[in-house]
Amino acid sequence: MEKRKIDVAVISDVHLGTYGCRAEELLHYLKSIEPQLLILNGDIIDGWQFSKRYFPKSHFAVIKRIMSMMAHDTRVIYITGNHDEVLRKYSDLHLGNLTLTDKYILKKGDKKTWIFHGDVFDNTTKGSAKFMAKLGGKGYDLLILMNSAINFILHKLGYGKVSFSKKVKNSVKKAVKYINNFESTIAELAIENKFDYVICGHIHQPCEKEYITQNGKTVYLNSGDWIENLTALEFEKDEWKLYTYNEQDFAITKSKNKEPKEQPHIFSQQVDFIF
Repeated sequence: MEKRKIDVAVISDVHLGTYGCRAEELLHYLKSIEPQLLILNGDIIDGWQFSKRYFPKSHFAVIKRIMSMMAHDTRVIYITGNHDEVLRKYSDLHLGNLTLTDKYILKKGDKKTWIFHGDVFDNTTKGSAKFMAKLGGKGYDLLILMNSAINFILHKLGYGKVSFSKKVKNSVKKAVKYINNFESTIAELAIENKFDYVICGHIHQPCEKEYITQNGKTVYLNSGDWIENLTALEFEKDEWKLYTYNEQDFAITKSKNKEPKEQPHIFSQQVDFIF
């Protein structure tokens, strides 16, 4: 497959080191693009559930691929999330083509995009609630593992895949309300701070939605995750687009196997990158 040259790619919520991580699919995606700028918008490595007993080769391969992209002139911005919050003590680190930060502001022409993970607006990841969030994370990981086993059986029987966690989140009123509040709160803050776009991750809900208030408007974008949705955001030809992985696009590449082995303050108005 010929690599697609794009300006910017944004991925989040990969959760390397967990059973639910779809590292092989992400690796196919990363090998198919050639971005000037790759933004890792939090929860790339899951520090909450990290275990020496589980970190497969495909997970290492994702890290190796990102390092290879840096070596070939792709700038990589690693924005910290709650599951990799241990890295926040090193925020504003610059090392070659790698930048580690808590937020990022991208400017293209007269349009500004505000990018951060989003957990700063989630009280369930703070204080005493953090323990329950970690416990819930383990339960979610188990649910994904069970879901994978059931989908394997369904595939053998000729049926389509199902997602139990998606069905739960979409059917529980409190979950739907939480997502709507999360999105609208961030959009309102983006409007107040004069951002044309705002990009988050965290809630594993890929989205592209315009918000309009009496103070202005903004476009809220969420890059989704690489556990269930397999989505990313791409900036090309002066617009953001939501990308969804389709295994059929990579079927020929996988069968032929021709790919050689690869040896701050959240409201700051400082612009980090200008095309």
